Amino acid sequence: MRKTLLFAMREYKAAVRTKGFIIGLVIAPILMSGSILAFVLLKDKVDTTDRRIAVIDRTGRVASKLLEFAEYHNTNETRDPETGEKIRPLYLFNVVDAEEDAHAQYLRLSDSVRSGALYAFLVVGADVVHPTPDAEDAKLSYYARNAALDDLREWLMFQINTRLRQLRLYDAGVDERNLPDLFYWVGVEGLGLVSRDESTGTIEEARQASPIEAIAVPIGIMMIMFLMIMMSVPGMLHSVMEEKTQRIAEVLLGAIKPFEFMMGKLIGGIAVSLTSSSVYIIGAIVAVSYMGYDDYIPFHVLPWFVVYMLLAVVMFGALTAALGSTCSEAKDAQSLSFPSLIPAIIPMFIYFPVAKEPLSAFSTWVSLIPPFTPTLMLLRMATPEPIPIWQPIAGLIGVLLCTVLFVWAGGRIFRVAILMQGTPPKLSNIVRWALRG
Repeated sequence: MRKTLLFAMREYKAAVRTKGFIIGLVIAPILMSGSILAFVLLKDKVDTTDRRIAVIDRTGRVASKLLEFAEYHNTNETRDPETGEKIRPLYLFNVVDAEEDAHAQYLRLSDSVRSGALYAFLVVGADVVHPTPDAEDAKLSYYARNAALDDLREWLMFQINTRLRQLRLYDAGVDERNLPDLFYWVGVEGLGLVSRDESTGTIEEARQASPIEAIAVPIGIMMIMFLMIMMSVPGMLHSVMEEKTQRIAEVLLGAIKPFEFMMGKLIGGIAVSLTSSSVYIIGAIVAVSYMGYDDYIPFHVLPWFVVYMLLAVVMFGALTAALGSTCSEAKDAQSLSFPSLIPAIIPMFIYFPVAKEPLSAFSTWVSLIPPFTPTLMLLRMATPEPIPIWQPIAGLIGVLLCTVLFVWAGGRIFRVAILMQGTPPKLSNIVRWALRG
């Protein structure tokens, strides 16, 4: 055991004393959250080039009001009220008459969009005011180069539907001025559940539901777990392969047994993960508390996080260390790197439905699959919805058994393959070594 701990200490020092570890410690969370940071920083950086739009109004009743809406937008919503800086584009509409040959007219307008003379053109169907199931022209058609993600399309949809409601009231003989609150929307306020304070017995008001608590915090904790796995596990495969190909393993195995060699690697990986996670968790708690969201920190999840992280590093580390021992060349390690991490990557593709409905049957069963449990079970536990206590316990037992299996099989593969040269890492050989030792 002493030799294993000494070897683990060597692995830990070799990892944390490098500049790459320090740089990775800083860069990794930036890359993981880069898209969110970019969205926050660039959300107000919009293209302020004026938009020229042609409108074909087949009803003859919509375009005039649309011009009024655009005038209000251009006057009141395009400049910063404090600095006067232009922050949004002007909407400049040009109403054109519908021609008999609609296809030829649409082609000519499309060419104008392609040349830059127009930004887009809109066709208001003749039956949109009073649409029926069998109406042939009850639609609004917006033609642009990138219509699917165009903010102007959303603006048009809201404004035109407001106008359509006004026209329907008018046609029904209702004076809109007698119903000033007709178009006043009332939102549905999201709240948690009312609870009783057990110490005082008083009833506490429900807390307002927050997307930060429901989505950002669970996903953030899951991402830290994923980050710990990715910072610790892939390096073991390449480290074992390099020590094998450079004959360092032969020297080390003169002093320790192959299983002690592998366990030293795993314990070193655990120490690296604890160091990194301590930095991230403490930093996250300080940052969140500074921003005033400390009520959203799920402190009850942190002990589970530590336990799941240790088991995840050992589980995936045993697998990758064993695979690294089968590699005799760098290209072998490159070909095995991605397959060995697939069990850790799959939860990244399914985390959103799990975060949205953490108590669903799908979320429950997928989080009980041992390779997925460390990330998905933590994600569910960090959501505002409490999950039954038997589920994290069952998940923990499953991960523990899977870890024992991986260490057992990995140790048998490691013992055979670490001193074997010139044998490619075929799946049949790996399975045979795991079963027969």
